[in-house]
Amino acid sequence: MRRIQMFREIRQGIENLLLHKLRSMLTMLGVVFGVGSVVAMLSVGEGASKEALEQIRKVGSTNIIIRSIEPVQDVNASRTPMRMSVYGLLFDDQKRIEETFKTVKQVVPVKLIRKDGRLGARALELRVVGTTPAWFNLLSRDLIAGRVLMAQDAKDRAGVAVLTEFGARKLLATENTIGQKLRIGGDAYEIVGIVKSMGGSAGTIQMPDEEVDAYIPIETARERYGNVNVKMSGSNQIREMVELHQMIIEVDSDVNVESTSKGIESMLKQFHKKEDYKISVPLALLRQAQATKRTFNIVLGSIAAISLLVGGIGIMNIMLASVTERTREIGIRRAIGAKRQQIIRQFLIETVVLSTTGGMIGIGLGLLIPWLITLFAGMPTVVTLNSVLLSVGISITVGIVFGLYPAARAAQVDPIIALRHE
Repeated sequence: MRRIQMFREIRQGIENLLLHKLRSMLTMLGVVFGVGSVVAMLSVGEGASKEALEQIRKVGSTNIIIRSIEPVQDVNASRTPMRMSVYGLLFDDQKRIEETFKTVKQVVPVKLIRKDGRLGARALELRVVGTTPAWFNLLSRDLIAGRVLMAQDAKDRAGVAVLTEFGARKLLATENTIGQKLRIGGDAYEIVGIVKSMGGSAGTIQMPDEEVDAYIPIETARERYGNVNVKMSGSNQIREMVELHQMIIEVDSDVNVESTSKGIESMLKQFHKKEDYKISVPLALLRQAQATKRTFNIVLGSIAAISLLVGGIGIMNIMLASVTERTREIGIRRAIGAKRQQIIRQFLIETVVLSTTGGMIGIGLGLLIPWLITLFAGMPTVVTLNSVLLSVGISITVGIVFGLYPAARAAQVDPIIALRHE
């Protein structure tokens, strides 16, 4: 019986709203745009943060990256012609880290050299990465063709190279990929594999790989290129002596990452008089990014909530006007036995129908906006179930909260005075 009565009251409420279609539609607009902005803003924020977090994860949450950097005083001094700048990480640093810290599973040394790669008539400047096979274990990158570096390559100081996809396409074009002979500088290398690369940066952490990398065994890099790199800057010849440009350190557990990082930093300070290295901890950046994401979502949600507040005030205003217009109707209903609770319920149903309908339309708008942003701006967006459920909950709450006062006003109307109302 109560269910039938509830359905009857809902139908009556919808009929009352349809008597003033334009007014009802304009009243809903505040909720429509408010809910739409909540869904759209949260999806944009979720998409941006998800992309950044994914990049950080691909660096490795249990990895520590140490880079050689030229000290400021050396940068100024290197402007002098034929000046030799000596700085950076050492193979001894690698050995000390491996022997000192039990939480360290492995250390991957990296030498970087810029050289021109040539295959027939095609040429491209490559970043030659001298490293160990463990590089491809720590940085999970898809293998497109062939194989990655192997322990035997290092043992034999083999002239083999693994290219990134971008560099392979530029150099090889229509040629068969695996087995081609590539000249890097004055040395020949056999291409044994092609991998995808990430490149770019994740927050403040520069990705260890680039689009134009050529990976060779580190023993081969030491034998063929040594530790001295010569660059030209205008009329000056800049010479740098760096043993290792990077070290990627894998820690046994993410719980031990930050403590191990601090221990390594303390140890390096003892053996490096100048600050010629920089330590990056992807896990710390990941936690910071997650905290930023939460703050960002709160800010965006608060801005969108203001729109919903304005929409709720609009609903309250219209319902108060409706109470005044329907004073005689209220009086007649009270005179024939309607209770105050029924009057309150009737007006609440109308406001909830208004806000819920506006909320549903707003969700549709909120789903459309991110799709358009992704389509035309190429910006990733992610619509989550939580944002949709939150919007539905808010729209219903807005109807109840902002409908209570008009409903209470309607229920308090004196039946006798209401019947005299013109």
